[in-house]
Formats: sequence, structure tokens, C-alpha cells
Amino acid sequence: MRPNKQFNVIIERDEDGFFIASVPSLPGCYTQAKTMSELAERTKDAIRLCLEVATTDKKYQARIKRFSYNPSFVGLEVMTI
Repeated sequence: MRPNKQFNVIIERDEDGFFIASVPSLPGCYTQAKTMSELAERTKDAIRLCLEVATTDKKYQARIKRFSYNPSFVGLEVMTI
């Protein structure tokens, strides 16, 4: 059995009420859903797909090296100007 991998996921809500998830350590890895539970499943599927592509696609491997980052959550602030 292979060890579990952890990924930081950024979740936002758009103007139509959809939740959007992106995975900064896997460029282009994002999905959306109407509910948080549906988003969780879709995000896992998106991560699995990106990892599968990364095993064979040299261009995607290069994108990961060039554009990926692993964010460290600091906080959220609302600013009024």
C-alpha cells in the first residue's frame, strides 16, 4: 500500500454560489461544485487525475516544477476602501 499524500486546497465561492477548489502544487488542478461535500469528492478526483497525468506527461511534469507552490495559510482579511 502506498502512503497517503496531502495537498493544500484553496476553496472559494463564486458569485453564482458555486464552490471552487484549486490545488496550487498541481498547476491546472481545479474543480467546482454546488456543495462542499460534492466539491471534496470532485477535488480528490481532480488530484488523482493530475497525478496520473504527471506520471507520463513530460510537459505537465515541467509545469509542476515551474509553476507549483505549496501555500502556507496565514489568514483572510476583508478590507474596505
